[in-house]
Amino acid sequence: MAFGSFRDFVNALDRAGELKRISTPVATELEITELADREMKSPDGGKALLIEKPTVNGVVSPFPVAINTMGSHKRMAMSMDANSVDEVAAELGALLHAKPPVGLRQTMKLLGQALELRHARPKIVSTGPCKDVIQKFDAPPSRKEPWPKATDIQSEIRNPKSEIALPSLLDLPILKSWPLDGGRFLTLPCVVTRDPDTGERNVGMYRIQIYDDRTTGMHWQLQKVGARHGRRYYETGTRMPVAIFLGGDPVFTFAATAPLPDGLDEFLLAGYLRKKSVELVKCETNDLEVPANADFVIEGYVDPTEPLRDEGPFGDHTGYYTLPEPYPVFHVTAITHRKDAVYPATIVGMPPMEDFYIGGASVKLFLPIFKMNFPEIVDIALPAEGVFHNLVFVSIKKTYPMQAYKIMHGLWGMGQMMFSKYIVVVDADVNVHNTSEVLFHLCANTDPQRDSIFTKGPSDVLDHATSEIASGSKLGIDATKKIPGEGFKRPWPPLIAMDAAVKAKVERFFTGR
Repeated sequence: MAFGSFRDFVNALDRAGELKRISTPVATELEITELADREMKSPDGGKALLIEKPTVNGVVSPFPVAINTMGSHKRMAMSMDANSVDEVAAELGALLHAKPPVGLRQTMKLLGQALELRHARPKIVSTGPCKDVIQKFDAPPSRKEPWPKATDIQSEIRNPKSEIALPSLLDLPILKSWPLDGGRFLTLPCVVTRDPDTGERNVGMYRIQIYDDRTTGMHWQLQKVGARHGRRYYETGTRMPVAIFLGGDPVFTFAATAPLPDGLDEFLLAGYLRKKSVELVKCETNDLEVPANADFVIEGYVDPTEPLRDEGPFGDHTGYYTLPEPYPVFHVTAITHRKDAVYPATIVGMPPMEDFYIGGASVKLFLPIFKMNFPEIVDIALPAEGVFHNLVFVSIKKTYPMQAYKIMHGLWGMGQMMFSKYIVVVDADVNVHNTSEVLFHLCANTDPQRDSIFTKGPSDVLDHATSEIASGSKLGIDATKKIPGEGFKRPWPPLIAMDAAVKAKVERFFTGR
């Protein structure tokens, strides 16, 4: 089932017993974070929260805040209308295996074809609920001219009988998550940009710091597609159109975070997951398209001729604050929203948090692609303690010497896996989702000098521990059973295990069967 709005998804969570409603006023400054953090660290991710009366500077917002909506395996599967994420991954894997590719390039091409097998590409419609309420701002011709006065602002309410207040960045229930944050941040923004050369669209998720009612930071990191698009505009000195949307079908949020290859439209993945093509509408003040059923849309541009501005600090998914760094400024030219909009939010910080489940779903969904390029891979896990890609566990069916190192180098060369600091490779019978089990084999099966490899490569710009921003070292550890040709000269001992017949006899003794 495709969700027609974010509110529809929230209501589905409520019916499934996956939602807690908070009816008392809660401040968007820190208090919602404290509530959500406690819930996210509850067993199995706790429940989603609907803050019915969020306050902004002490004033109750007309828009409720929903948070932790995908913060469990069950809710993550519900967002895809599936019983489990494994079910969705198996279906996608079956489509991909219909025509086994040769090489990474063919795999990526086949992925795009597979996503289109069930549904057509996104389709353009004339309007949608995201335009129920429209607020336009006249941008100055250049950065040297002042912003227009409030009387110059163009406003429109598509429903004349509506008493909904016109939107402003300062009125929206945007969170200040942590005490040292540089301000309020959009934490689940889907940022739409377009390659000026090819016309290919990208939907990414980059945090957005609110500077004032008309400007924000645009934190697209160095290696992200949005930043690549931005560099082309900076080279030509022309204004870059940008659109930010929040809400709508929850698969939009997941697709924006998914590690799709550059050039593959995230709305294609969203259409596949929701079993229905994504309907897009053109923005009011630029030529970009956004989902017609989005809850909020913020339109604007980045001006390459103006200086960068410090963005941050921000309490990040690393568990530490990322310190201020210069980033482009995003200027708002319009804000539109649904009449019944629900503001989606998340928080990041010391794990486990909601992003652990979102990242885990990405790994499961794209595991078939890893297996097509590396058939020996059995499973991959990103433990919560590794805050996404800092720590990767991989199990393989090992058949020849040094195979674990082949997997390490291969993964470091695949998309966002380049950010992985530590990769631990174990044998096929090890459950990589059981951190204790992996650590046991890591300690038991390795000689530190023989079974480790250091290399260098790109790093996450949010990693505060690297000596240089976006560049650092990596460690791979081969924790598999050693075989001839790997420098091990002695017999490998068997793992202790009880005789199967004895286990069955004792089981009957305890169970009476």
